[in-house]
Amino acid sequence: MLALQGDVREHFHALTACGAEPVSVRRETELAAVDGLVLPGGESTAISKLLEVFGLLEPLRQRLRDGMPAFGSCAGMILLAREVLDTRPDAQSLSGIDMTVRRNAFGRQVDSFETDLEFTGLDDSVRAVFIRAPWVERVGDSVEVLARVPSGPAAGRIVAVRQGGVLATSFHPEVTGDLRVHRLFVDSVRERAAVRPS
Repeated sequence: MLALQGDVREHFHALTACGAEPVSVRRETELAAVDGLVLPGGESTAISKLLEVFGLLEPLRQRLRDGMPAFGSCAGMILLAREVLDTRPDAQSLSGIDMTVRRNAFGRQVDSFETDLEFTGLDDSVRAVFIRAPWVERVGDSVEVLARVPSGPAAGRIVAVRQGGVLATSFHPEVTGDLRVHRLFVDSVRERAAVRPS
């Protein structure tokens, strides 16, 4: 669990409820010891600066290149993108998913909303909470689109994706009590750990 800024506690609870053993990651040694990483919602430019301050930016990029599973929600999605629109010029991204993300695409805090989404791989719809959320403008050929906004002015916009073991959502599944998205991530971490050479 990247614990530099954002809604760390909510993800901790969700991961624990899924049977995982989350730990806080703030140092390179802690990053080296985990099998997967959650990048929480928060403020993406602040988190990117803190990644640099704590010496985690390049080590995290390398872990992602090496195939470490990761899950980013909201700001975490922004950080995992290859390209970010409407951000500061000094903001850093991790290139964990071949996608272009537009920051604060749905508007300001007052434009936050909830909706039900069809989510590939899940039988029933997911209640999605969007808070100053991004959306995905472009995905590469190897990126699987998992969910789109069903209706309204943003109908059709991509809000959940997966590339290999890296999962990202525009919305905050950690605040709804629905553990299914976290279970998808935890399952991918377990699958990779099971096949990794010892």
